[in-house]
Amino acid sequence: MKQFLQVRFFHEVALKGNNRPMFLRQLRSNLQSAIKGIQVGRTLHRGLTSLLPIENEDQYLELVSRLQFLVGAERFGRVWKVEPSIQSVKLAVLELLSHEQPASFRITTRRLDKRLPMTSPEINQELGAFVQNEKGWIVNLKSPALDIRVSISAQDALISLEEIKGPGGMPVGVGGRIAVMLSGGIDSPVAAYQMLERGCSLIFIHFHSFPMVEGTSREKAKDLVQLLTKYQFQAQLLSVPFSRAQQQIILSVPPAYRVILYRRFMFRIAETLALDYGAGALVTGESLGQVSSQTLENLATIGSVVTRIPILRPLIGSNKEQIVAQAKRLGSYWISIIPDQDCCSLFVPKHPVTRSRRVDVEGMEFNLNVNEIVAGAVADIEVNTFRWPESAVSIP
Repeated sequence: MKQFLQVRFFHEVALKGNNRPMFLRQLRSNLQSAIKGIQVGRTLHRGLTSLLPIENEDQYLELVSRLQFLVGAERFGRVWKVEPSIQSVKLAVLELLSHEQPASFRITTRRLDKRLPMTSPEINQELGAFVQNEKGWIVNLKSPALDIRVSISAQDALISLEEIKGPGGMPVGVGGRIAVMLSGGIDSPVAAYQMLERGCSLIFIHFHSFPMVEGTSREKAKDLVQLLTKYQFQAQLLSVPFSRAQQQIILSVPPAYRVILYRRFMFRIAETLALDYGAGALVTGESLGQVSSQTLENLATIGSVVTRIPILRPLIGSNKEQIVAQAKRLGSYWISIIPDQDCCSLFVPKHPVTRSRRVDVEGMEFNLNVNEIVAGAVADIEVNTFRWPESAVSIP
């Protein structure tokens, strides 16, 4: 009886028709990246599942810790492979259950080859009766304490006692390359993760005002990118010094409009960097009406400076409670709530404008050298590269 870790890929891939092979190639490539450094035998690929041979418990635990970040994996867990006969399955189940004492159980069979003599319900009945007779356990079909899953094909039978929920989503790499405007707050990491789930690979752009303010936001951005890199294996963080641009804006623009001008210049700089680094869209964590700069009018005024690539706002219809819940599940929340001073909080009035007009704002920019400000910020960026797993892990 051989032991494997079975990875079941997201069912959405099954709907891709003639494009399915491309999605599967990316999934399998990402799987190999996720387990890099762990010594495993030859991986068996079967349609929307992959089987990784397990030699010992330490190897299994390390694989599980990696696969929880594999976007595209719907479920995974330990399986045992035996001959595709009802007698082999009975003997294996009896051995596997020797240390189990559940309050109730059920048998769930999938018959992958319809040419096999017994149907799935017939196998369920025979195995269930066998286990009940041998162990005396209670059958519970609706909410069993232990679900014994059996998958039978022409070449073998796979037996499973567990399933671990994976991230799901589309495999990272099939959705194109995009640039995320990453603050140190709660929203933008969640927006970034939602785009990872749609198969996009990300680069990150963070604006900071150091040394005008302390540098906590830069360190938070690095921690957030390090977390998100686990889902795409490699990422770049472009840290943009924004204090000189802000100084010029502060000297020329009425206080109520400063955030609008800050954001317009950030978007100009981000668009330039996105194109320089091969990204096809900008992503923000904006949610309609959440703060003064995110009213419909202000979003339109700010976004109008981006003309060469689309702006994607995955959270536009989400409320704060929903976003916080997602951030907690992701693990980014605890980084984001660390106190810091971000760019847009610098010299902000109590009552910023909420319904700006593009023509008014463009008039305020007339005395600013827009191209020079953008070029200066782009020239001074700091680039950090993140990789995961950071180093090879060898488990004999």
